Amino acid sequence: MIGNLAAQATAVGVVFVASLLVARLAGPVVLGEYALLRMLPWLTGVVVSGGLPVASAYFLAGERRHDRALRPTLALLAGAGAVVGALLWVAFVPLLDALFPTVPRAQLVLVAVTVVTQLLTVWGKACCQGRADMHGAGLVIVVEELLFLPAYALSLATGLSGSDAVIGGLLGGGIAATAVSLGRLARTGFVREWGRPSAALGGEVLRYGVRGQLGNLLMLVNLRLDFILVGTLSGPAVLGVYAVASKFAEVMRLPAVAMQYVLYPRFARCGLRVASEELRRLLPRALVLTAALAPPMAGASVFVLPLLYGTDFTDAVVPACILLGGLAAEGATAVSSAYLFGVGRPGITSWGMGCGVAMTVALDVLLIPAFGAVGAALASGSAYLVTAAVLVTLARVVAARGTRLGRNRHVQRTRSLRHPVPARPRGPGRRRARGTGGPGRPARLSDGPAHRGDHAA
Repeated sequence: MIGNLAAQATAVGVVFVASLLVARLAGPVVLGEYALLRMLPWLTGVVVSGGLPVASAYFLAGERRHDRALRPTLALLAGAGAVVGALLWVAFVPLLDALFPTVPRAQLVLVAVTVVTQLLTVWGKACCQGRADMHGAGLVIVVEELLFLPAYALSLATGLSGSDAVIGGLLGGGIAATAVSLGRLARTGFVREWGRPSAALGGEVLRYGVRGQLGNLLMLVNLRLDFILVGTLSGPAVLGVYAVASKFAEVMRLPAVAMQYVLYPRFARCGLRVASEELRRLLPRALVLTAALAPPMAGASVFVLPLLYGTDFTDAVVPACILLGGLAAEGATAVSSAYLFGVGRPGITSWGMGCGVAMTVALDVLLIPAFGAVGAALASGSAYLVTAAVLVTLARVVAARGTRLGRNRHVQRTRSLRHPVPARPRGPGRRRARGTGGPGRPARLSDGPAHRGDHAA
């Protein structure tokens, strides 16, 4: 968890530096477009692929991990999802003009390349996670953000500016990050001893992925619907201010994200009963950890945001503090969702996320037109708390049932030893075990050497 936390913190630091550069060099409008260009292509690829990254981590960590058909099936699904996602992005380019007022349509079409690169990068990272290659996963987490900086600098050096330079940085950095992600899989033996892809296994992967992706999509709506609505209802300038507040507040999510990232495949390996015991042990600790981080983070925002981003972003302080209050329970949310995904119940996560989305939509529509970034922060903060409460309740219900089932299986094993079933009649090809044996019960190996009368002549 510490290693993953370090990787996540490094990635957030890189995103912070990138946002600071874009804000200083291009202003709030381009910064808002940069935030959307990082999010929407990724969302398109993940949704079109049917939640493939989530399913890949689960299957590579679970009982099917030794199936030779699994890895080629996952690779085939990743390639198909990337192609379909890029085509879908191109088809919907005319509808994106309102979100990108300074970006020509031709450049928006070119952004379809980032749909491919982001999906393949995230999929490669998920495969590393499922195969317990946490060093590789951490490497991809860092480089997928870090490589934007040299690509952006190169775009500026060639004479591009504004959104043109941002798109150049996203394209160059995305291609390089995909090469690192897929190269890591190749070096760790992902492509060795492949079997033939399986349509039945692919359907099983997609069924799990769709159920899991619904919950992840609803979680993303809780996290990012306010971005889209602020940009649409209040304009890119307000979105730029809110993006700064949101990114600062989400630093507090790093410990929770590290927990969820490591516990999800671990729960998938250890079984329902052990995972249920771990859930009860980790929930209060995770909640205390994130709740304790909220007050110092809120105090730091008063000084840090205006100092780093300039006086134009002073209005980001109040939204950041509100979001920090909502994220105080994020540790419990992360552990609960990791448990539900790890024990093969991803669909249950959607109930908690759905409650949060309902509150997000209702409050965003009511509060953003009147209060702008502050209204969006109030809506999202309330949704985070509701989501945490519902997910913890649902996870504890599943854990209680898992514990009872585990105890019942133990009792049944005890009864079967005390009251053994009658021995099956011997077939002509079966031999009695060595030992003295006896009428009506099988012989044991510990009873001694074979007797002359044990086997028919």
